[in-house]
Amino acid sequence: MASPIEDRLDLAIRQVGSVILGKERAIRLALSCLLARGHLLIEDLPGMGKTTLAHALAHSLGLHYQRIQFTSDLLPADILGAAVYERQRETFVFHPGPIFAQLILADEINRATPKTQSALLEAMEEGQVTIEGETRPLPEPFFVIATQNPAYQIGTFPLPESQLDRFLMRIELGYPDAQAERALLEGEDRREVLARLPVAMTPAQLQEAQARVNGVHVAPPLLDYVQALLGFSRQSNRFRGGLSPRAGLGLLRAARAWALLHRRAHVLPEDVQAVLTAVVSHRLHPGEDSLEQSSAELVHQLLTAVALPA
Repeated sequence: MASPIEDRLDLAIRQVGSVILGKERAIRLALSCLLARGHLLIEDLPGMGKTTLAHALAHSLGLHYQRIQFTSDLLPADILGAAVYERQRETFVFHPGPIFAQLILADEINRATPKTQSALLEAMEEGQVTIEGETRPLPEPFFVIATQNPAYQIGTFPLPESQLDRFLMRIELGYPDAQAERALLEGEDRREVLARLPVAMTPAQLQEAQARVNGVHVAPPLLDYVQALLGFSRQSNRFRGGLSPRAGLGLLRAARAWALLHRRAHVLPEDVQAVLTAVVSHRLHPGEDSLEQSSAELVHQLLTAVALPA
């Protein structure tokens, strides 16, 4: 018998899917990322629904939502907040920035300078920010969805590898298929559909689901498989640098979350494969033997080179 949490997760997927048509896999990956307590990077062309996906997730999950539009003149204080002197009180009073929300949309994050991008590092890693020597906790749950335009577009700054590594997953939405696009063209404005969505689960129920992810069983042969993937990425000349232990831990968390979304109490090799591209594509770099290959091709090589557990 399914638990209420599983039913609510299914409801959230259906609700977000009624707004973002024909993208159930991307929606499941995004929700898996949240359940695994990670952060999500969506890289795609403008107009693909990146912002709408973030807004729909926040709405369905009952999360306090803030959107930060990243531009070249954005400063760290515009994100974190600042202490302002108030004459009447004769003291400095801290005014929190938009980072103090449960779900942050960092829109077009690569249009801001590296200095401003780095303002998110502590928040994403530790769930807190340090401002003028004082550490302030962020709300729980805390989740960053960042959107990124392709690097070839004018006015973008590449994300440093340390910033990229803070994102558990990177996904693309891509163009809708013909059937979904026809439904979009014939249907009502997506913002009107979004405004009518009920809350599928509360933040407390979401935290309960996140706690359940840790209880999803991973058998020793499955751990061997993950270690083999990590080891091959480090030893092969096809990759530069290989995958870090952080990447391995993230891969396991994401696979557990994917299994939970599919109502399983244990992880299968298929769960690891389902999330592998999203988890490692932004962490793998071509080596001497693969200089002209894309990240998708690198992940495919990794998958085909490592045998499945018996």
